[in-house]
Amino acid sequence: NIEIGRAVQERTGWKVDLENPEVTIYLEVLKKQAWIYFEKHQGAGGLPVGVSGRLLCLLSGGLDSPVAAYRMLKRGAFVDLIHFHSMPFTTEESLEKVRQLAKILGEYAYSPRLYFVPFAPVQERIVAETPPPFRVILYRRFMARIAEQVAEKIKASALVTGESLAQVASQTLSNLVVIDSAVSIPILRPLIGMDKQEIVEQAKQIGTFEVSVLPHEDCCSFLMPPRPRTHSTKEELEEVEKNLDIPGLVQMALEKIEEEKV
Repeated sequence: NIEIGRAVQERTGWKVDLENPEVTIYLEVLKKQAWIYFEKHQGAGGLPVGVSGRLLCLLSGGLDSPVAAYRMLKRGAFVDLIHFHSMPFTTEESLEKVRQLAKILGEYAYSPRLYFVPFAPVQERIVAETPPPFRVILYRRFMARIAEQVAEKIKASALVTGESLAQVASQTLSNLVVIDSAVSIPILRPLIGMDKQEIVEQAKQIGTFEVSVLPHEDCCSFLMPPRPRTHSTKEELEEVEKNLDIPGLVQMALEKIEEEKV
């Protein structure tokens, strides 16, 4: 500090002011190099991607799930992505929007794998054979089951979703518990205690906001019931699902899954 400070002072004629300096010079001395800089900028922090294992994130085209994926990348996990779509009842633009979000997330770490799951046939069976109030919870349970199979294939240790407690009808505490009960794999929810404004701010920070707010049709809005159930139990859902061929529907979706490299 003394030697470098003296050298700067001799060459510039500047005064030393340790209390209120106009310019602070930072110096990092290595074995064969020295880095000199004048500003510090806050980085993302967290851990190097890959040190915390592999996860599979359910990626919609909305605001929440890209932020959830980013927060897991920040904690050092590889995050692959899976998207459920209702083609041909939704448009190709909704798939392209998901590709854009995946590309933005890939800029933070590496090129994730992106899986597209045709979900409309499963939804049609649910609509035909179960009571409307349970429809969205059943969608989520089947998404979790299908994602669990993909996670097992790619050796992901857990699923990730963008759910936030009590944000919508399917995200009440009792409904989240019921969704979890459909699978044995852990479901991580990094946004669980965040409100919408906090999520919006982070989406803007990481660059997904502008894409997320573009109009799109997601699979959960397809065949949405007029009055979704806000509270449910595992026993109720198991009774409702008796009319469904669960293994058959899961396998039907898995057979038509498409994988893309982002």
